[in-house]
Amino acid sequence: MKKLLKNISDILSYTIGSISCLLIFILLLFFFKVGLLLSILWTVLIGGVFLFFKRKNKNGTSLQKATDEKLQRLTSEKEDFYLQQGLSKEEMIFFRETMNTAKNQIVLLEKNFIQVSKLKAIETRNDTIQLTKSLFKEIVEEPRRLHEVDQFLYVHLPSLVELTSKYIEINQHKVKNKATFDVLDKSATTIDQMCQLIATDYEHFMSNDLEDMDIELELAKQTLARDNEATNVAENEDSNESLKERL
Repeated sequence: MKKLLKNISDILSYTIGSISCLLIFILLLFFFKVGLLLSILWTVLIGGVFLFFKRKNKNGTSLQKATDEKLQRLTSEKEDFYLQQGLSKEEMIFFRETMNTAKNQIVLLEKNFIQVSKLKAIETRNDTIQLTKSLFKEIVEEPRRLHEVDQFLYVHLPSLVELTSKYIEINQHKVKNKATFDVLDKSATTIDQMCQLIATDYEHFMSNDLEDMDIELELAKQTLARDNEATNVAENEDSNESLKERL
């Protein structure tokens, strides 16, 4: 009895503290309109399955392994670039550590997606890896905009790595029952939704560039209009002078 209560307590503690489980609960409740009670029950069930495979597969892929690669030494050229961007020494360290973690997570995520055909199909449909790599490059080029991608870096990307890793662990289990397949289906749906959120992160970050382009185009149009107006005035004056000379 004590062991059962402890297991239930462990499942509840893991479910409450897991970002993945929290996101699953939000998606079930608000996106799929499952209802509060069923959303809680499904989230606890999925949390229990995740915890089971986490304990069973101690040597399996994990989010922690995605952040093991050490940060490379800062080159003088890169330091000059950060200084030109207005970053302090402390901000450089924070930015580089944050982006190094993101880089390792993207590498692991790419490996996860190709391990299972279902995950590969989801990635292909959403073009997730290409978007994450493109967004990563854009952030590196504009480090002062790091705060604009906090949801991507601290919630969406690590959660997607964790969800795909756990999906692979569960999918590799030799014996599967109906509950297992239900969890896999719900997890796949959540992963798909998370990929869509990353696409939204990319669109939001790039929207500023589009706004800047619109402003530049508008300024260019105004400049052209002024130049054309000045040219027309000059041509009219020359024409008037020509008429005077003819008289």
